Amino acid sequence: MTPTRTRKSLTVAAAVVTAASFTLAACSSGGAPSTTSTGGGGGGGGNSGYTFAMITHETPGDTFWDRIKAGAQQAAKDTGSTLKYSSDPDAAKQAVLIQNAIDSKVDGIATTLVTPDALIPTIKKAEAAGIPVDTFNSGIDFFQQAGALTHFASNEKLAGQEGGKRAAAAGATKILCTIQQSGSVALEDRCAGVKAAFPNTENLQVNGADDAAVTSAIQAKLTQDKTINWVITLGAPQALDTVKAAQTAGRSDVKVGTFDTNPDAAQAVQDGKIQWFIDQQPYLQGYMAITQLYLFKKNGNVLGGGQAVLTGPSFVDKTNIAQVLPFIKQNTR
Repeated sequence: MTPTRTRKSLTVAAAVVTAASFTLAACSSGGAPSTTSTGGGGGGGGNSGYTFAMITHETPGDTFWDRIKAGAQQAAKDTGSTLKYSSDPDAAKQAVLIQNAIDSKVDGIATTLVTPDALIPTIKKAEAAGIPVDTFNSGIDFFQQAGALTHFASNEKLAGQEGGKRAAAAGATKILCTIQQSGSVALEDRCAGVKAAFPNTENLQVNGADDAAVTSAIQAKLTQDKTINWVITLGAPQALDTVKAAQTAGRSDVKVGTFDTNPDAAQAVQDGKIQWFIDQQPYLQGYMAITQLYLFKKNGNVLGGGQAVLTGPSFVDKTNIAQVLPFIKQNTR
C-alpha cells in the first residue's frame, strides 16, 4: 500500500464480509469513569430472541464511539436482536463488564481487546461457558490467542507507516506523535508505524480525557522544539487540540494529520486545517461485530478464515472529503 493510492484502492469495501483477511489492529480514546447503557432492536430481522453484549473501552465524551454504537444498534435492529452496550476505559473494570455479560447468560459478546493481558482471561471464561466472542477495533495481534471467532479492525502499524510516509513527502523534518491512552496496544502500534517510516519521530503522552491539558502539552512542545513541523495525533479530538496549540504557539508551519475523525475534524480537513485523517470505518466495525455473532448463532458462519477482517486503513484528504463528509455527519462512517 503506498501513500499515493486513492481512497477507493485503500478502503475495504462495505461488503467486508467477503474482504481479504490479514492480521492487524485499531483504536481511539483516553481514560475516565465507566459508562453503561442498554439498547434494543427488533426490526428487519424479526425477533431472533438473541441478546448480544458489546463491551468497549470508550471514554465518555469521545464521539468516535458514537459510530461504533450506531453500527451495533443498526445490526441489532436488522437481525431482530437485543443489544446491551457497556464500556469502561479502565482495563480491570472492562473485564468486570465482560464477566457481568457472562453472568447474565447473553448469547454472544463483542469486545475491544485494548489491554489483552487484562481481558483475555475473562474472555476465556465466556468461551468456556459456551458464549461465542468476537473482538474488534483493538488487539488485532491477540484475538487468536483470546479464542475470538474473528476480529474487525484496521491495520494500525501499516496505517502509521503510511502516515509517516505522507508526512515525509509533505516536507516533515520532525514528527510529534501523540498517545492519548497509556497501555493501549493499538495506539502504540500507530506511533510505532509512524516511527518505522520516519525515524525522526518523537512520542508524546497526553491525557485524552482532558482537551485543555492536551492543548497545553502540545503547545509547550511546539514552543520548545522548533524542529517539529508535523504532528500526527491518534484521535480526532487531539487533532483539533493540536490546531489550537499550533495557533497559540505561533507555529503556522506545523501541519496536522490524524487517525480517526469526527464531524469537526472532517470539516477541518475540508477547510485545510488538518491535512488528512486515517479512516478505519468504526460504524462498520460495530455493525459487523454484532452481525457476526448473529450469523454464528443462527448458521454457524464465521468470517475471516481465522484471520482478521479489515475495515481500513484508508486516507481521507481534500481530494475525497466531499464524498465522505455527509456520511460522517449522519454518523454512519
